[in-house]
Amino acid sequence: MATAVILPKMGQSVESCIITEWHKKPGDTVTAGEPLYEYETDKSAFTENAETDGILLAVFYEADSDVPCLETIAVIGAEGEDYSALIPAGAGSAAPSAAESAAAPAAAAPAAPAAPSAPEAEAAGSFGGPISPRAKALAEKLHINTDLVSGTGPNGRIIENDILNYKPNGSGFGGRYTDEEAAALLESVAEAEYEDVKHSKTRKVIAKNMLNSLATIAQLTHNSSCDATQLNAMRAAIKKAKDRGCPNATLNDMLLYAVSRVILNHKELNAHYYDDCLRVFNNVHLGIATDTPRGLLVPTLFNANKLGLFEIATESKKLITATREGKLSPDYLKGASFTVTNLGSLGIESFTPIINPPQTGILGVDTVVDRIRMSKNSFTVYPAMGLSLTYDHRALDGAPASRFLKELCDTLTNFIDFYKSQEDNQYELDI
Repeated sequence: MATAVILPKMGQSVESCIITEWHKKPGDTVTAGEPLYEYETDKSAFTENAETDGILLAVFYEADSDVPCLETIAVIGAEGEDYSALIPAGAGSAAPSAAESAAAPAAAAPAAPAAPSAPEAEAAGSFGGPISPRAKALAEKLHINTDLVSGTGPNGRIIENDILNYKPNGSGFGGRYTDEEAAALLESVAEAEYEDVKHSKTRKVIAKNMLNSLATIAQLTHNSSCDATQLNAMRAAIKKAKDRGCPNATLNDMLLYAVSRVILNHKELNAHYYDDCLRVFNNVHLGIATDTPRGLLVPTLFNANKLGLFEIATESKKLITATREGKLSPDYLKGASFTVTNLGSLGIESFTPIINPPQTGILGVDTVVDRIRMSKNSFTVYPAMGLSLTYDHRALDGAPASRFLKELCDTLTNFIDFYKSQEDNQYELDI
């Protein structure tokens, strides 16, 4: 019995996804567990594996299609099997008819190459059908009239190879390009002055959110720094304790730990701003700004104030890894009450982070640099970590925001004593 391929629902808030790539085409053999297609939400990308063995009888939605979640997007079954009952209504003209579905595998078999003919003859028949975005872009670059191109993709769709294989203005028979002419033309296209790269759904969402943030929030940034001597000492002690089973914890994990405790004393920053109220949270849900191949994403570490340092270290690494691999549920990409973004590893000494609305603040973490200070009538060098706090001036004023930044700097400067006071010292650290 034919099996429907269903587009999953990734998270409660996701209503539709974009199919970005199919790894199989109709008529191909499919093995359970192998990658079948790629799709993305507005913040994540996923690879979906086949759940059963068989033949890919039909694909109802091509790449770049925005498809409702839980929709049937393809069918896997036995050769010659009728799958007409599984064709979704939303597929429209892209779906084969009931008669075509019964003969789908036969239709999917490669046809014998047609004898070359003049362009006027080729214009007849079912040419000028649907075309993939990549094929359309290539056709425009090569100045090829797609009305003269026969599509070999599903349902007669013109794909990129159809454009590459069609050569209407060459010196060969029927106006086709010789191999030398085609290679030279493609090389000239590759050396074009510029390339238009289509925005991904993720990039469009990032652009919209950032513009909305700057246009609607009264944002102001304060910059300060802390002495990172104790942070570095704590980091060294953690490394030494690894042979005793101590998990790894970075400077960023220590900072997340400190923020999750200090911010509860400054609740206007652990809040969401709305026109009629300030929603203050009793627990700290930390957003962790993460650089991914798809753009900036912000997974949420829920209830961070209830986690110990090494729990924060472990959970934050899981979140960041899943986000970068595109495997994180969209439900973990929302709900943060405050965000931390760290550019220290890139050598940034100061920057102006942009608030993720409706949050009221975001903390930027800068690189550690050596600074000089006067101590007992002599100059000493110490490591300084820069901190950049952007806050919503509608929700709080400069003095309260500065008090948070000052307490955070004091906490990080005296991190070892602070850590010991939290009764979180479950590992024997030499500090």
